[in-house]
This record gives sequence, C-alpha cells and structure tokens, in this order.
Amino acid sequence: MSYPGYPPQSGGYPPQGGGYPQPGNYPPQAGGYPPQSGGYPPQAGGYPPQAGGYPPQAGGYPAQPGGFPQQPAAGGYPAMPPAGGWGGGAGFSNIPAMANQISAAMGAFNPNQAMFTSGGCPQPSPQAPNPYGMYPQQGGQGPQPQGPGMGYPGQPMPGYPGAPSPNPSMPGFGGGPAPNQPMPGYPQAPSPNPSMPGFGGGPVPNQPGYPGAPNPSMPIAPPINRGFRGTIMDFPGADPLKDVEVLRKAMKGFGTDEQAIIDLLGSRSNRQRVPMLMSFKTAYGKDLIKDLKSELSGNFEKLVLAMMKTPTQLDVFELKEAIKGAGTDEGCLIEILSSRSNEEIKAINQCYKTEYKKTLEDAISGDTSGHFRRLLISLAQGNRDERETVDISLAKQDAQALYAAGENKVGTDESKFNAILCARSRTHLKAVFYEYQQMCGRDIEKSIDREMSGDLESGMVAVVKCIRNTPLYFAERLNKSMKGAGTKDKTLIRIMVTRSEVDMLDIREEYAKKYGKSLYTDISGDTSGDYKKLLLKLCGGSS
Repeated sequence: MSYPGYPPQSGGYPPQGGGYPQPGNYPPQAGGYPPQSGGYPPQAGGYPPQAGGYPPQAGGYPAQPGGFPQQPAAGGYPAMPPAGGWGGGAGFSNIPAMANQISAAMGAFNPNQAMFTSGGCPQPSPQAPNPYGMYPQQGGQGPQPQGPGMGYPGQPMPGYPGAPSPNPSMPGFGGGPAPNQPMPGYPQAPSPNPSMPGFGGGPVPNQPGYPGAPNPSMPIAPPINRGFRGTIMDFPGADPLKDVEVLRKAMKGFGTDEQAIIDLLGSRSNRQRVPMLMSFKTAYGKDLIKDLKSELSGNFEKLVLAMMKTPTQLDVFELKEAIKGAGTDEGCLIEILSSRSNEEIKAINQCYKTEYKKTLEDAISGDTSGHFRRLLISLAQGNRDERETVDISLAKQDAQALYAAGENKVGTDESKFNAILCARSRTHLKAVFYEYQQMCGRDIEKSIDREMSGDLESGMVAVVKCIRNTPLYFAERLNKSMKGAGTKDKTLIRIMVTRSEVDMLDIREEYAKKYGKSLYTDISGDTSGDYKKLLLKLCGGSS
C-alpha cells in the first residue's frame, strides 16, 4: 500500500518550475532559493545587505544608536572570522575565552569532553570513561580533591586490553596502553586498582584523555573522599579462568613466580579472589589452597591464604585461632566482635557452627570467664540497636546510669556498663560519652580504667574506642602490632586484609595524625620480602 501523496508525481518533490533545486542548476534561478537577482548573496535588501559592506550600516545589523553592539570604529568591523581564526585583538576576538569563563562560572560542562582542573587533573573524556566511579563522592561520581603525600612507587600493573580507567585522575590511565610491564597471562592495559604501585609524580603519559595537561606533574596521591574508603576494589572485567591460569603458570615448574602472585592477588577484590578456588579446580582438577601451601611459606603464605577466604570465613578462622590452645587472644576476640555489624556477626555465628560443629557462644564460654565472658557473649549476639537517631534525654539518663554504676559508688556495677555498651546504637553511645564527660568532667575511658582491670578493662575500653572512632581504633591496633621487638603478624595480616575494602584510607589518615608517620612507612620498616610487597598493596599508598 502506498503512502498517500508520496512520492508526488507531477509537480512533486523536487519541484520543477522555479522550485528547489532545478535540474542541473544550483542554486535555482527564477524565484528559487536564494533569489538570484544580482547573484548570491542577493544584493538589494538581501542578507547580508551590501551597502557599506559588513556589518550593514543603515537600519541593518547591528543597530546603530543604542543598539548592540555599538558602531565599530573607523575602518569597519573585521570580517567573520578574521584571518588566522579567532585570536587576540580588539572587538569580539576573545569571545571563545569569554564563553569558557561564563560556562565555568555557571558550572556548565560537557561530560563527553576532557576537562582539566586548575591542578591539572583530567576528568573523564571520550577516551577515558569513568564507569566505575573510583572513590565516588557521597551521592556523586567525581573524585574529591587530592591530598598530598600519598604516593605509590614503582610502575602500574597492566591488566586487560582497552580497559577504561575507573580513576581518571591518576596518571597513565587514559584508556590506552599501560607501561610495558605486562602481567603474565594478560595483554597490556591500565590497572584500575589504586592500590597498585606506579602512581608517582612526573610527566603525565601522552595518552588519550591527557592532551596538553596544564600541570605536567600529577599529585602523587589517589583522590581521598568520603565515599569508597578502601584501597582494593573490583578489577573491571576480571575473568577467574584467566586469573587461575596466571597462578598456575606462577607455580608450575621449577621455582615460584611470587611477583606474579603478588601482582594478581593485590589487584583483585575479595569477591574476585574467592571464585578462583572453584575455577582452579575446574580448570586443573587440583586444589588451589593446597598448591599455594606447597609453593609458599612463612608470613607470605599466611597472608595469601587469608586473602583467599571470604570476610566471614576469615573472621571465623581468626576467632577459632584466638580461642584454641593454651591461652586466649582476647584482643582478637574483642576486635572482631566490637567492630562488626549485626548482620556480619550473625553470619559469623552461622559459619562457626557449620565449620566447627559448635556455637561461637559455647566456644567463648568454655575459654573465658567472669564479666569478660559476659561482655563477649553480649557482643556475639549481634543484637545491637543500629538506628541512627539520638534521644538526648535517654543519652543523659544512660550517662547518669554509668556514673552511678562506677565513679559514684563503692565498687563497680559491671553489668550496667555491659548492658549499655553492648545494646545501644553507636550513634547513641557517642552522645552518651559526650554527656558523661559534661556531667562528671572525666572521659569514659578514664573512668573504665579506674573502675575495672584485666581483660574486662581492656575489653570495655576497646568497645568504647571502636564506637568512637573505628579507623583510629584499628590504627592503634596496627601500631601496637609493629611496636617493639618482633611483629604480631597475625594481627597485622588480619587487619590489613579485613579493612582493605572497608576503611583503609581512613585508617591511614588516623595513623599519620596520631603517630606522625605513614602506615606505609612503618610496614616497610617492619616487614620484608614478598610479605612486605603484598602488605603494601593492601595498604595502598605511602601516607
């Protein structure tokens, strides 16, 4: 069925007589467009009018008296555009620059074009999209301003071909080829992981997305913001079958390529590492954990094996290790139970029962005693109030109850401390600690030190510290693990692995504030070899 009137036949489109266009004649002559009397452009009254040249004078454009713009100086207005394009000079030759300034002031920009900040950090461009939103701001996608002193030595690890950079503010991640240091098993491509080395200063690589950067020396730090606070994130497009091929080659034959293992595991998130266990068995019919144990040794082996567990599995394993044998690692028990959410603690309880055929509560009861046991069992319920609201009147009542149970009586009612510290929400308890200080003029930690002793004292103080400032609590734990003769490697490994995808950037900041040096520096000075290299990948930077 034909469409009515299309195509028109006689006198249709294109029109013939005086229409547009006429066969063999462009532009049309008689009555066509544009009119031909006097040629093109039309002369009399046409556009632009010719009398007096351009711009028109009498009644033309621009208008003369009081019009916009005013009459140009003697000699007329230069042709559009002047020879050589827009450049310096009088008149409107600075329009592009003015437009840029106006756009910048209005916050207008084209997200599909490269845009540079005053510090020379390029934003996403057509060659360097930012689909992953590395270190997104709260409610946004762009990176925050960078902080000084958080550098990454060395070279970035290549990954996949043409992989877009999730962090366009880092040098060398414009979406083009990465430096020529390919990781075994993968073609060259930029690393999306800010924990990888290779983020020092120096000239920005001449890659797509970085043309003519106004500042040739990039700040040596990843963006720090309040969104993603870990140092390890998903590697875009990671394939567990390719990853286990890298591990297989690294362990096959004479000797082990530890660096290949470090490069791979140090650039994969936990949810990308764990599937390697099944993929390895599928591809090679072997147990990856057994192969790793046979090829690695010492603390490096312990660190690698910890990284191959899920967070819940690692917590369960660490709790079991803290309880079994002669002596108990009370610090480990408090650290895990006081810093995990209700959901995480419930998962720990379920996994512990499945793995060891007894409940976590029973295990704690059989290995601890007294009020310290009660504290641990209370925390192990995973039943803390998690609402964010604060009732100031209730906070004052709780502060008064704590004062009456401790400083304001002979002896101490430990159960009152236990009930409030283990049941109230973290937000509420921060208000309670403030009200306590205002009421009795003493910090709650000092009161606990005065009223309690032994494991109960250290446990209660740890709960208070973790609630007040969790990153600072872990910074202190890390410093203690490396302080003095010898290193408490179990604590160091556990914290570095469990916090690398949670709040390691905040821990690094708190560490530097409290101790006047970087966590990266202390790890470098207190560990060595492949163990140190992989820990520094988890640390993510030099500050």
